[in-house]
Amino acid sequence: MDTLVTQLERVQKAIAAIEEGAQEYQIGTRKLTKGDLATLYGREADLKAAIAAQNGGTITFAQMGML
Repeated sequence: MDTLVTQLERVQKAIAAIEEGAQEYQIGTRKLTKGDLATLYGREADLKAAIAAQNGGTITFAQMGML
Protein backbone atom coordinates (compact mmCIF):
# COMPACT_ATOMS: atom_id res chain seq x y z
CA MET A 1 0.00 0.00 0.00
CA ASP A 2 1.18 3.52 -0.78
CA THR A 3 2.27 5.83 1.99
CA LEU A 4 -0.10 8.50 3.24
CA VAL A 5 2.07 11.18 1.66
CA THR A 6 1.94 9.43 -1.72
CA GLN A 7 -1.84 9.09 -1.45
CA LEU A 8 -2.12 12.79 -0.54
CA GLU A 9 -0.02 13.79 -3.55
CA ARG A 10 -2.28 11.77 -5.88
CA VAL A 11 -5.44 13.27 -4.39
CA GLN A 12 -4.02 16.78 -4.72
CA LYS A 13 -3.12 16.14 -8.37
CA ALA A 14 -6.66 14.95 -9.04
CA ILE A 15 -8.05 18.07 -7.34
CA ALA A 16 -5.77 20.30 -9.39
CA ALA A 17 -6.84 18.63 -12.64
CA ILE A 18 -10.51 19.19 -11.84
CA GLU A 19 -9.98 22.78 -10.71
CA GLU A 20 -8.20 23.48 -13.98
CA GLY A 21 -11.34 22.49 -15.86
CA ALA A 22 -10.71 18.86 -16.67
CA GLN A 23 -13.46 17.20 -14.64
CA GLU A 24 -15.41 15.93 -17.62
CA TYR A 25 -14.80 15.58 -21.31
CA GLN A 26 -16.18 13.73 -24.28
CA ILE A 27 -14.56 12.25 -27.36
CA GLY A 28 -17.08 11.08 -29.90
CA THR A 29 -19.58 8.94 -28.03
CA ARG A 30 -17.27 8.26 -25.10
CA LYS A 31 -17.58 10.41 -21.99
CA LEU A 32 -15.15 10.51 -19.05
CA THR A 33 -15.95 12.08 -15.69
CA LYS A 34 -13.23 12.33 -13.07
CA GLY A 35 -13.73 12.12 -9.32
CA ASP A 36 -16.18 14.22 -7.35
CA LEU A 37 -14.46 17.35 -6.06
CA ALA A 38 -16.23 17.33 -2.68
CA THR A 39 -15.19 13.71 -2.12
CA LEU A 40 -11.59 14.51 -3.04
CA TYR A 41 -11.53 17.48 -0.65
CA GLY A 42 -12.77 15.19 2.12
CA ARG A 43 -10.13 12.56 1.35
CA GLU A 44 -7.47 15.26 1.29
CA ALA A 45 -8.53 16.46 4.74
CA ASP A 46 -8.53 12.89 6.10
CA LEU A 47 -5.05 12.23 4.74
CA LYS A 48 -3.67 15.49 6.14
CA ALA A 49 -5.08 14.63 9.56
CA ALA A 50 -3.67 11.09 9.39
CA ILE A 51 -0.23 12.40 8.43
CA ALA A 52 -0.29 14.92 11.27
CA ALA A 53 -1.36 12.22 13.76
CA GLN A 54 1.36 9.91 12.47
CA ASN A 55 3.89 12.68 13.08
CA GLY A 56 2.66 13.20 16.63
CA GLY A 57 0.77 16.40 15.99
CA THR A 58 -2.66 17.59 15.12
CA ILE A 59 -3.95 19.66 12.27
CA THR A 60 -6.73 22.21 12.22
CA PHE A 61 -8.23 23.54 9.03
CA ALA A 62 -11.39 25.02 7.62
CA GLN A 63 -13.20 23.61 4.63
CA MET A 64 -15.58 25.72 2.60
CA GLY A 65 -18.59 24.02 1.13
CA MET A 66 -19.94 24.64 -2.32
CA LEU A 67 -23.49 25.89 -2.71
